[in-house]
Amino acid sequence: MNPNRVDFLIDLAYGLLLFLAIVLIVTVGTGIGIAFGLGTLVSYIVHVVWKMARFDPDWMTQELTENIEETLTEEVTESVEEQVTAEMTETVGEQVAEEVTESVEEQVTAEMTETVGEQVAEEVSESVEEQVTAEVTENVEKTLKEEIDTLTSQVEDINERIDSEAGDEAGAGATEDEEEQTEGRTQRTTESETDETT
Repeated sequence: MNPNRVDFLIDLAYGLLLFLAIVLIVTVGTGIGIAFGLGTLVSYIVHVVWKMARFDPDWMTQELTENIEETLTEEVTESVEEQVTAEMTETVGEQVAEEVTESVEEQVTAEMTETVGEQVAEEVSESVEEQVTAEVTENVEKTLKEEIDTLTSQVEDINERIDSEAGDEAGAGATEDEEEQTEGRTQRTTESETDETT
């Protein structure tokens, strides 16, 4: 006997039994037909498992191995994709945040230093110029006033001495000449001192 023919005949017999179960459902009753049909299906499944075990004993292990490989491949791929995506998103986000923060800090620091430096330099320069000008002007005015007052009092002292000496020694004409000379000298001295102070 050829094993292929036997398998074909057994499969045909099971097919006829299933057809008989359908006929029983229609003619005798639903309960009896369903019971007969379920019995036939269960016995056919047992027959297929027996046949597979006889002709290909490794079929169950191959099926399980293929199923496990597919499941593991899918799970590993999904897990790796999720992990890589999460890590890349986190890493890229941190790097971008750090670079943007550093760039903004550098730019702001440079601009602020430049701007503040220019403003402070301008304000200090203006303030110093105004204060120095005011103080120098005030000091020069005080010094000139004091020197002029001193010179004026000296001129008056000299004039008094000249008047008193001129009255004693000579007449009124000589006194006037000396006064003019003394005033000329005093004015020249005052002018030279004023020029030196300024």
